[in-house]
Amino acid sequence: MNTKLTLRMDENLIAEAKAYAAKEGRSLSDLVGGYFARLIQMQAEATVPRSRRPSPLTDAIVGALAGSKLDESDYKKYLEEKHK
Repeated sequence: MNTKLTLRMDENLIAEAKAYAAKEGRSLSDLVGGYFARLIQMQAEATVPRSRRPSPLTDAIVGALAGSKLDESDYKKYLEEKHK
C-alpha cells in the first residue's frame, strides 16, 4: 500500500531531483523510495560478516546471462575447444 509522505527540502534540490527523475523516466517518489530501500538494504548487509558477502565483482555479473539459452553443456564445449 502506498502512503503519502511530505518532505521539506531546498527548492533547488527538489528542482534538480525532479529533472533527474524525468531524465531517468522515473517518478521522484520512485527515486526516494529506492533510496530508502537501498539504505535499509545496506544496513541489513552491514550485519552480515564481510567474509559471507558477495564481492563487488560477483554483484556486477549476477544476472548478466539472464534470458540467454546458454547452459552447463555450452561451457563444457567452450572448455573442450579452449584446451585442444
